[in-house]
Amino acid sequence: MKAMILAAGMGTRMRPLTDHCPKPLLSVADKPLIVHHLERLATAGITDIVINVSYRAEQIVEALGDGQRFDVSLAYSHETTPLETAGGIRHALPLLGEAPFLLINGDVWCDIALETLPELKDDLAHLVLVANPDHHAEGDFALDDAGRVRLDSTTRLTYAGLAILDPALVASLPDNVPAKLAPLLREAIASQRVGGTHHRGGWVDVGTPERLETLDTRLRGI
Repeated sequence: MKAMILAAGMGTRMRPLTDHCPKPLLSVADKPLIVHHLERLATAGITDIVINVSYRAEQIVEALGDGQRFDVSLAYSHETTPLETAGGIRHALPLLGEAPFLLINGDVWCDIALETLPELKDDLAHLVLVANPDHHAEGDFALDDAGRVRLDSTTRLTYAGLAILDPALVASLPDNVPAKLAPLLREAIASQRVGGTHHRGGWVDVGTPERLETLDTRLRGI
């Protein structure tokens, strides 16, 4: 299985830290945030990785290179301007191929064992969901006892920014046009083609300087 790391955003919520540094390269426990992803992917045996880049793309490419020193192989999907999540995935399809792939938001940290995620089979997506954090108390999607993601429940969990996706989910989108992933997921959920895993371990949406500092402290064991 291949993986794609979303790293094209401008990181506006992280300013001023991202004024001169792309968010994926911000340091957490003495290494760039995106390197935590690369190491976890390598541990899971997922070594063929696509990274979409736009804002300060050259810094990311220079810092990570071909991925060899992280025991992975990296390819880059360049976006002239950020294409949102679904648009970025659609633009990267020539690099991702036709098989299901693992999608990871570049601005999260999660300790889930990636190799334990199930195969898609007939689904279009399998989402990792977590308990709702304080900053997103309403959640995103429900998960029933059969492991199916649903829209018709007020008891919701938060999408963790990790998923297995079938390229068919975005293949019909026009290339180089910004598009969000959430509407496509809702359509697939309504068609009963999305499964989910409730991860009860560690997860952080590294969306603000304060959360970045909290994660850094946590991983250092201070």
